[in-house]
Amino acid sequence: MSALFACEDPATWRRVYDKYWSVAEVKKAKGKNPGKLLNLDKWYQEELPAVISSRSDKHLTLSELVKLMEWKLTRGKFRPRLQQLVASNSEDTVEKCSRKAFSLLPDVQAAIAELSSLKGVGPATASAVLAAGAPEQAAFMSDEAMESVPGLKPIQYTAKHYALYLGKMLELTKSLNKADPQQDWTPHRLELCLWAFTIATQQQLPLLKDVDMKCSSSDTDQRPTKKLKTR
Repeated sequence: MSALFACEDPATWRRVYDKYWSVAEVKKAKGKNPGKLLNLDKWYQEELPAVISSRSDKHLTLSELVKLMEWKLTRGKFRPRLQQLVASNSEDTVEKCSRKAFSLLPDVQAAIAELSSLKGVGPATASAVLAAGAPEQAAFMSDEAMESVPGLKPIQYTAKHYALYLGKMLELTKSLNKADPQQDWTPHRLELCLWAFTIATQQQLPLLKDVDMKCSSSDTDQRPTKKLKTR
C-alpha cells in the first residue's frame, strides 16, 4: 500500500497531480524510445478524451484502440502480440462494441465484459478505454496504481480484481471530493497521482520532496512488491 493512498488530504494529492507531467518527462528520458511515451501519454490524457466526448454516442475507432494499446504497452510492459491481436479486430466490431460498452455505464463491470469480447482486450485495456471516455466512473488498471491500493494482493488482472480496485478508488474519490471545495477528483485522476508517486519513488526522483505527506505511514505495506504480469 502506498503512503499516498493512505492520505486523505486533497492538497497533498493535488501537489502530486501537479507533478505528473514532470515525472512523465523524466520517465520518457530514461526510456528506450525517448519522446514516444510522452507523445502517446499526451494523446491518451488530453486528445482522446476530447474526441470521445465530442461524439454524440461515445465510442472508439479501430485506429484509436490500436493507438491506445500502444500507449498501454509503452507505459507498462511491452507485449507485441497484444498489439497484433487488437489490430486484427474489424473497424465495425470495435465501434459497435465500444459504443455498447459506454452505453452500459454506470455498470462498469458490464462495460468491461463487453470490451473484453474484442480480440487482444482484457480487463486492463478495457479499463483504459473507459477511463478515457468516462474518467469520473473508471480508472486505468495500471501496475503502479494496483500495487498502491491496500487489500489487493495477490494482484490478478481479472474483472473481479478490477471491481475491487475500482471500488476502493471510488471510495477515496468520494472522500477527497468531500474534503476539497473544488470537488474535481475522479478515479482516473487518482490513478495518475498513484502512477506519478510510484515512479518518482522507484526512481528516487527529487520531484516530490516538497510533497508533505499529512498522514500516518504506519499502516502502509513496506514489503517489497513482486513483478506482476499485465493483461
